[in-house]
Amino acid sequence: MSKKFWDEKFETMNESGMKAFQLEKLKETVAWVYDRVPFYKNAFDERGVKPSDLQKLEDIAKFPFTVKTALRDNYPFGLCAVPISDVVRVHASSGTTGKPITGPYTAEDLDQWTDCMARGLWAQEVRPDSILQNAYGMGLFTGGLGFLQGAMRIQCAVVPSGAGMTERQIMLIQDFGTTALCCTPSYCLTIIEKAEKMGVDLKKTNLKTGHFGAEPWTVEMRSEIEARSGIHAYEHYGLTELMGPGVSFTCEHYKIHINEDHVLPEIVDPGTLDPVELGEEGELVFTSLQRRAMPMIRYRTRDICTLRREKCECGRTLVTMDKILGRSDDMMIISGVNVFPSQVETCLMEFEQVEPLYQIRLGKKGYIDHITVEIEVKSAMYQAGQGKLDELAKSISHRIQQVIGINVPIVILPQDTIERSIGKAKRIIDER
Repeated sequence: MSKKFWDEKFETMNESGMKAFQLEKLKETVAWVYDRVPFYKNAFDERGVKPSDLQKLEDIAKFPFTVKTALRDNYPFGLCAVPISDVVRVHASSGTTGKPITGPYTAEDLDQWTDCMARGLWAQEVRPDSILQNAYGMGLFTGGLGFLQGAMRIQCAVVPSGAGMTERQIMLIQDFGTTALCCTPSYCLTIIEKAEKMGVDLKKTNLKTGHFGAEPWTVEMRSEIEARSGIHAYEHYGLTELMGPGVSFTCEHYKIHINEDHVLPEIVDPGTLDPVELGEEGELVFTSLQRRAMPMIRYRTRDICTLRREKCECGRTLVTMDKILGRSDDMMIISGVNVFPSQVETCLMEFEQVEPLYQIRLGKKGYIDHITVEIEVKSAMYQAGQGKLDELAKSISHRIQQVIGINVPIVILPQDTIERSIGKAKRIIDER
């Protein structure tokens, strides 16, 4: 009988045991960066704290935050705590503006990252007899090689198909008997749409699970993927700054468990930056616990969510995080109202006539910010005539206004107008 957990000791550890382990590793990490990284020594000294001030987990609140600009200012290896001779791999962010965020790894870092990925994939039904098709891009982006490493640790058959060439992806799913698909959720939808146009029923293939990350997606989009493909759609969350994917993962009950033996999570008020209680919404902050090449101390992710410590039916005791509501730096302020793309997507997915493809276009009317949402609809709806399309647009606009409190015009575009994604989908077009 197959084991239920990849690493039962940590996945089911009680809260007191986990906190004791975290404190031990946190003390090591804080001392490690203070002694080896001038940026952190200066930041700690300016804040008036020393590693010895960390006596309990709550003391982490005394220490300064790390933000993305610190990584760019110290590009490429200014925050590295080991000599380059100890670095065995370097990844970088997939961002397209400015210098990328770098992520150097020691051999030990890579081993830990691989184990975190294996832990998540194992929780998501991947086993040694699985055939896993990895349709993430292979390269500097952490996703592709992260999933590859985790699958190899489990020792299942891996098909490193890479991103793109969608018809070939479908052919491989059919011919190789793929059981698990790894890619961004938006690219999975592209694959599903292409398969439907080719007359291929993915429900009649061996495909059972999808393992998605690298971009925010809603519960409604998960339901759409599952309904159209017949798979279980699982989530992985991570950041280049911390390790890549592997920070957290969904179990079979879709609870997102954080690998809290490797990263210490906090939620802070994005305005005051004060810690908030479990169950309260705020900005997610992480501190590395075991990383050696480039540990992050209180890294502000800008992701808005909630942490919970509740018993999960899967048996794991790891703290859980809610799905990301949005990012504090992706938040749009329209007519004084805070708007997240995920709120718009949730509303759109309530309408079965709408394809899970959309763009939020931001512009100005005079001095006032203006928002428009562009969508595509299913073929039968598009052919129903302009009157029906106008009615649908009005209904969707009304629903969005109910949720976020402002009028958002809906533009229904001709089919195949919105660019299909092979990686992260571009949701916001800012023309202001």
